[in-house]
Amino acid sequence: MANTYDTGRLNLPFVGISTFGKRPYVEDWSKIDADVAVMGAPFDFGTQFRAGARFGPRSVREASTLFSFGHAGAYDHEDDCTYLPAAVRIVDIGDADIIHTDTTRSHANIRTGVEAMLAAGALPVVIGGDHSVNIPCIEAFEGQGDIHILQIDAHLDFVDERHGVRVGHGSPMRRAAEKPWVKGLTQVGIRNVSSTAREGYEAARAMGSDILSVRQMRALGAEGVIARIPKGARVYVTLDIDGFCPSIAPGTGTPSHGGFLYYEVLEMLQAVAKNHEVVGMDLVEVAPDYDPTQSTSILAAQILLNFLGFIFHARGVR
Repeated sequence: MANTYDTGRLNLPFVGISTFGKRPYVEDWSKIDADVAVMGAPFDFGTQFRAGARFGPRSVREASTLFSFGHAGAYDHEDDCTYLPAAVRIVDIGDADIIHTDTTRSHANIRTGVEAMLAAGALPVVIGGDHSVNIPCIEAFEGQGDIHILQIDAHLDFVDERHGVRVGHGSPMRRAAEKPWVKGLTQVGIRNVSSTAREGYEAARAMGSDILSVRQMRALGAEGVIARIPKGARVYVTLDIDGFCPSIAPGTGTPSHGGFLYYEVLEMLQAVAKNHEVVGMDLVEVAPDYDPTQSTSILAAQILLNFLGFIFHARGVR
């Protein structure tokens, strides 16, 4: 039998066009035919400090080419299984169109993209952009059944309104909790001096949030955290890169020391994939200009691909 590894182009990471994981590009959103669809949301008008997350999707895509060798999936010797075999069809549908200075229209375009992915039966993966892009992502789940949100983040993001602003990157979880189809939130990694005042924490708990710090997560363990999510809940995951310690993820606009390390987040994602139906995800706040090593973007790409591997392995795709 021929060695299939040597057939076709070698296609090294630095060769070709940087779609996510070098997967096929689908420009026409009415023709998505895949298990997973990846979309960029290069919007950072919601930031309150350092901008630059608009370049997150492009940088994460480029970093993801490092993990595009997958002729036959990715074998993990610890788990003794191959993740993301060819049977898992992943496409990149490009970016939502961003209208400069116009949050309403930009968010509407993001929502349209997520709705197109859901209509096609594909698992939506959105790369931000600042955390406000989660707002149209969650809005797109209207009529899609009840969901629970798992947020991994340094900040609670539960601001209601400041100077008339209700859709900045400090408010997505507040906007999500207001939706009748969002039945609860598990907010993990929230730590030290927060951008949300005490009243926001009180409101979050009153609206169904379970709030855990990094140290509380470490005391519970990954499995213990995920066990707090109600059984049978369909879970949407929103991952702010500043949930990680800035020692490994400095490329973000609002870094906060004392964050998670790689395996802590990986193990939570593996546990949620094993125990729940994951219905969508976004990864936000990668601002590559603050990290000349590119390790933040590589971390983001690696986490997304691993999480997708866990999801489809749990679904029985071998």
